[in-house]
Amino acid sequence: MQQLYIDLPKNQLCRGNETFDPWMLSWGVSGAAATEVKGGSSDRQNVTPEEAMVWLFATQKVRQVPVAVIGAKEASAEECKMAEDLGRKLGEVGYALLTGGRSGVMEAASRGASEAGGIVMGLLPDGEWETANPYVTIPLASGIGPTRNSIIARAARVLVAVGGGFGTITEMAYGLHYDRPVFALPSAPEVKGVPRFQDVDSVMAEVAVAFLGE
Repeated sequence: MQQLYIDLPKNQLCRGNETFDPWMLSWGVSGAAATEVKGGSSDRQNVTPEEAMVWLFATQKVRQVPVAVIGAKEASAEECKMAEDLGRKLGEVGYALLTGGRSGVMEAASRGASEAGGIVMGLLPDGEWETANPYVTIPLASGIGPTRNSIIARAARVLVAVGGGFGTITEMAYGLHYDRPVFALPSAPEVKGVPRFQDVDSVMAEVAVAFLGE
């Protein structure tokens, strides 16, 4: 990705002669090039993708297409800790979180995001919203069972897998099928085409890049 910068006079996120539309989540050519060429260092602030996302959520109206955290309903303590850390960091930045709304990795990520003040959506396989874990702020009862895995993948801007088995594999595969960026933390199933990361900080950096798009 090209160097990102905030055009301070225009209050816009830019790269080269493009500006980022935080509602359409897309880049478009604008007059930013003039600022880049003529403006001094006081007119612009270089930022990393992560810093850009923090700035966008703090200062702009960003379309809340969610980041999905997917993983096992029955997860280890280590997986739950990693999922909770991931959810918390997503919430602190301002991303909306989407999970399957139940227990294990889904509940841990929801808890982290909720405690950080984030939006937590749960797309439930069941027909009643009461089956959601207690940290889901927007429970969506689908009544369609595991078929909801496809909807999670379709609805997400980015997917991150923490642990999991066959159900998680299907979500990862659906994500790839729908051309969504899909990332995996160490205990997630290995799926061809899905990059793996050793810790939450490294995957958060890639989430920012993916959310900003090409």
